[in-house]
Amino acid sequence: MLRLAILMFCVFSITTGEFVVAGILPEVAADLQVTVGTAGLLVTAYAVGMIIGGPLVTALTAGVDRKRLLLVLLAVAVAGNAVSATAPYFSLLLAARVVTALVTSTFFAQAIVIAVTSAPPERAGTMVARLAFGMNAAMILGAPIGTQIGRQWGWRATFAVIAVACLIGLGLVFWQLASPSEENRTSAVSELRMLRRRPVLMALAITAIGNVGVLMVFSYLAPLLTDLAGHPAARLPILLLAYGLGATIGNLVGGTLYDRNPRLFQPLLLSLLAAILVGSWFVATSETFTAVAVVAIGLLGFAIIPGMQARVMATAAEAPTLAMAVNASGYQVAAACAGLFGGLIADSTAGPRPIYLVAAGLTICGLVLTVLVGRVRRAPDREDTVVIAE
Repeated sequence: MLRLAILMFCVFSITTGEFVVAGILPEVAADLQVTVGTAGLLVTAYAVGMIIGGPLVTALTAGVDRKRLLLVLLAVAVAGNAVSATAPYFSLLLAARVVTALVTSTFFAQAIVIAVTSAPPERAGTMVARLAFGMNAAMILGAPIGTQIGRQWGWRATFAVIAVACLIGLGLVFWQLASPSEENRTSAVSELRMLRRRPVLMALAITAIGNVGVLMVFSYLAPLLTDLAGHPAARLPILLLAYGLGATIGNLVGGTLYDRNPRLFQPLLLSLLAAILVGSWFVATSETFTAVAVVAIGLLGFAIIPGMQARVMATAAEAPTLAMAVNASGYQVAAACAGLFGGLIADSTAGPRPIYLVAAGLTICGLVLTVLVGRVRRAPDREDTVVIAE
């Protein structure tokens, strides 16, 4: 339990740096004299760093002692957030976010493997769920608290606090975690070979396309809620907290529904998410209805994730560490596109409101792909057939 608690805290600290950016975009833009759309590239840069760093770093460090690897990854996170807190120029801040992102997916993947191997096999699912709560906590508590710190003492203080939290996590790992068993470790070649398989690529495509819409909305929640809906800036941390609470509930509900009937509930959840996004466009200028929509979007946006994770794990069961990193990369492909195209929309003459409709359209694309892949049947002698056992 001590090992799990330490890993949860580390995951919370690292992933807070990802989620908190949505709440401090206006302050970053104003201080560094760039547009909100340009500041949104911080989301894209972080996503690109995770996309590249996740599979690559995980595969290249396949044979490295896990404790030593965790320490190095945390040290990079400390340095990246410290540079972010002191960066005098936007370009340096952008580079610091990329460096920090390079280690995020690998750390999460390694932490999951350590947590699972620390418990009996029948408790593997419980250990994964508890560790993933560190990421949920980053959205529920980390992002709102970090946003409030940014409002009170400036956005640089937000990154400084995250750097300190990562440093504390590094110390805890060094002093309290023993090196776990290194049995059944695979080579980099064996891990990377998995990426050539068509089922894995299709599973990644579903993760990327299905999430890009909701991530576009999340990335630009600040201008959507303050500039468009009229919420005061002081209320933004509360709204982010509401989004995080919805996301936590959605994660639990989505996993349960997927286990019961993946062929039915995964498309249904995507359909409901698209409908909520369209509805949000209609009520975009209402304080009351947008507050309700924030909770609904968080709930449905995270309800679709457990099924996508299960799909990726099923297609890459022989390389679980890399599978988790690859899944994170697919998710970050969506985040990268969300930050980029959402910024173009936000900076256009139409303002941020069309983000809701574009997000709904992209979610429908993910729905269509999910339905099509779900209909493909297993061919007996074709390893590369696109099949997900459901």
